[in-house]
Amino acid sequence: MTATSALISASELTTELAGPRPPVLLDIRWQLGGPDMRPAYEAGHLPGAVYVDLDRELAGPAGSGGRHPLPPVEDFGAVMRRAGVSSGRPVVVYDGGLGWAAARAWWLLRWTGHTDVRVLDGGVGAWTAAGGALSADRVTPAEGDFRPKAGSLGLLSADEAADLARTGVLLDARAGERYRGEVEPIDRVGGHIPGAVSAPTTENVGVDGLLLAPDALRARFSGLGAAGSADVGVYCGSGVSGAHQVLALAVAGIPAALYAGSWSEWSSDESRPVATGPDRF
Repeated sequence: MTATSALISASELTTELAGPRPPVLLDIRWQLGGPDMRPAYEAGHLPGAVYVDLDRELAGPAGSGGRHPLPPVEDFGAVMRRAGVSSGRPVVVYDGGLGWAAARAWWLLRWTGHTDVRVLDGGVGAWTAAGGALSADRVTPAEGDFRPKAGSLGLLSADEAADLARTGVLLDARAGERYRGEVEPIDRVGGHIPGAVSAPTTENVGVDGLLLAPDALRARFSGLGAAGSADVGVYCGSGVSGAHQVLALAVAGIPAALYAGSWSEWSSDESRPVATGPDRF
């Protein structure tokens, strides 16, 4: 993956949509804990975009595997085909601007073998700020032909994440106070996987809502130890914001694996160790 292939700007998307090979557009607007964002999509979306529900279509049922475990691969493929995704046509995913939900869709498509997927940098806000129109038209795409095959990106189990925290670099994408265990609004207990490095994914985004430039991201990740030949992994609360961290690493040219179960899976097992405070261990 080249350093900038994971992103597309609003102006670039405008050009591509008017070209001979327009991308499939997927609207992944989502908010943790609700509300349902389909009404927002129906009120106005990028012309031609198809809505995909993160909780129901980009995740399996919550349980011991975490709050947003990966969906069964064939179920995910069926969702993508209904949305018009084909293996030989580019895909652009976007959300309300935070980038986490769009990155989850990007990661799933890349992990299952789609080679041409990009995230709209800045989401809907960047699109409208650049003069892009929104549409309330109903979209009924032609069936796509995408057949997923898992394994094109790195995926970590809980045990593999624990090993990587000792032997490589495991980045914790959650807010610092959750890493330190000062607060935990969602999961059973606060803290972090012993050996993990605090690396809030919000710090990968500038005040303009756009992802930092590749050089700035490389400098940030280098400062966190993710440089050279180090093996890198990422986790978050439930595998959503962590996907955004993997996206930022990809833009910086650094391959990284995702622990999809993340803290919601790790902390659900009382036998697993928990570190608290600012130190890794």
